[in-house]
Amino acid sequence: MIDVLFDNRQNLMEINENNMKAVERAVETVLKAEKKEGNFEVSVSFVTNEEIKKLNKEYRNVNSETDVLSFPMDDEFDGRIILGDIVLSTQRIIEQADDFEHTLEREMIYLTVHSMLHLLGYDHMDAMEKNKMRTREKEIMKELKIFK
Repeated sequence: MIDVLFDNRQNLMEINENNMKAVERAVETVLKAEKKEGNFEVSVSFVTNEEIKKLNKEYRNVNSETDVLSFPMDDEFDGRIILGDIVLSTQRIIEQADDFEHTLEREMIYLTVHSMLHLLGYDHMDAMEKNKMRTREKEIMKELKIFK
């Protein structure tokens, strides 16, 4: 079982029931693909570029906007494994969807999958890690039947 907690702190992109269900499905698909079982919780926040820039500076010492930040926790509370927090910049979702000619939902789901893999320990600091992570992203996006 997975609980996805949503926090919408922006007004550039509508976050509706369909968006939230798509994000939940992406989270569940990543957990299934990684053969994770149990009761999990993850939070997903939708923020402005300004807010994600502040978080990026505070937690990573990088003074610029980014599309997504992942804050792994891997803690247990009340019988649930708290995986951590996903923070998505809706402004970057809009920009990147346009740049890559994707739908907003496709870009949001890709960033959710990417961030979930970070919460589960994947990284892309060197070429080998990056290749492994990109391969998993592609496999999971295919599982979700999202190709472009």
